[in-house]
Amino acid sequence: ALWPVTAVEVHTSKAVDAVNGTNLRLKCTFSSSSPISPQLSVTWNFQPEDLSSHEPVFYYLKEPYKLSAGRFKGRATWDGNIERHDVSIVIWNLQPTDNGTFTCQVKNPPDVDGTIGEVRLRVVQKVHFSEIHFLAVAIGSACVLMIIVVTVVIICRHHRKKQQEKTIEVADTEL
Repeated sequence: ALWPVTAVEVHTSKAVDAVNGTNLRLKCTFSSSSPISPQLSVTWNFQPEDLSSHEPVFYYLKEPYKLSAGRFKGRATWDGNIERHDVSIVIWNLQPTDNGTFTCQVKNPPDVDGTIGEVRLRVVQKVHFSEIHFLAVAIGSACVLMIIVVTVVIICRHHRKKQQEKTIEVADTEL
């Protein structure tokens, strides 16, 4: 038996965190078993966390089309390059109501079947303390500690040297 081969494969991040009020590029790339068609279409949709109905976010067919209504009207812009198999978009001014799943679907006739990319977005109030931040603090703290230790050692040696000079001076005076 022959198994059907997926003609269009879509690739996205699985999950993304972004800060409230910022802009986010939702990256989506694709590969197709056919050359890029002039009829290539890209559909971005959104499903809120409450699993209510899908909402349109963006559409591309020969050129980008802006939404005339909905939560993403004026907030979703094209940031892709079809020749590079990039069909990414930017969502402007993220809000907590944007928490949910974005889907990216590409049809490249005659390849109209294939995978649909899904990105789970979580809008947060502030950036979480990441491993990189932890590493930077650890290295910075270690450097400060080393400077303090070296300074204490230098001061102790200087103080000991002064004490030895006083002891020698007192001994010379007694002779």
